[in-house]
Amino acid sequence: MPYLTPRAQGQGDAWSADVAAQGRSGSQRIVHAGEVHAPAEVARLFGVADGEPVVVRRRLILLDDEPNELTDTYYPVAIARGTPLAGTAKIRGGAVTLLAELGHVGALVREDVTAALPEEAEQQALRLGPTEPVLRLTRLTLDCDERPIQVDRMVMPAQRQQLRYEIRIG
Repeated sequence: MPYLTPRAQGQGDAWSADVAAQGRSGSQRIVHAGEVHAPAEVARLFGVADGEPVVVRRRLILLDDEPNELTDTYYPVAIARGTPLAGTAKIRGGAVTLLAELGHVGALVREDVTAALPEEAEQQALRLGPTEPVLRLTRLTLDCDERPIQVDRMVMPAQRQQLRYEIRIG
C-alpha cells in the first residue's frame, strides 16, 4: 500500500503522486503541530495513560482546492519530539518516509471505519450540512515488534470518498 510505504530518495509523498496521476490537484494545510494531551482513544491505542503527551499533526486535506479530509496524525513523544513530525513544515517524501529514516517502519496496520453525522467544527471545515454523513477512519500502525508508532484519525465526507483495500492472502 503506497500510503504506508516509505518513498525512495527524492520522491514526493504518495498521496500527492496518486492525485497527480488522476489529473487532479491535491494539497494540505497543517493547522497545528506539536505536543498535546493524548485523547482517550489515542492513549488506548498507544497503551499510555489518558492525557499523556503525544505529538500531533493536524491537517486539512484539499482535493482540487475543496476540503476533502481532516486528519490528525499522532506519534509517541519518544519518536517524534524534536523532529519535523512535531513541526508545521512539509516533510519531503511524507511522514512515513521520515519515520523510516528515524528507524520506525510500519509492519502491521489496523483500520476501523465508521459512519456518523459530522460535528459542528467538521461541518464548517469540510463545508458540509448537518445531515451529510462522514466516514471516520482510525488507523493504527505497528512496527515489526507490534509497538505502536502512529495513529491516524481521519474524517471524510462520505459522498466524496471511495475506500479501496487490497489484501494478499498467503
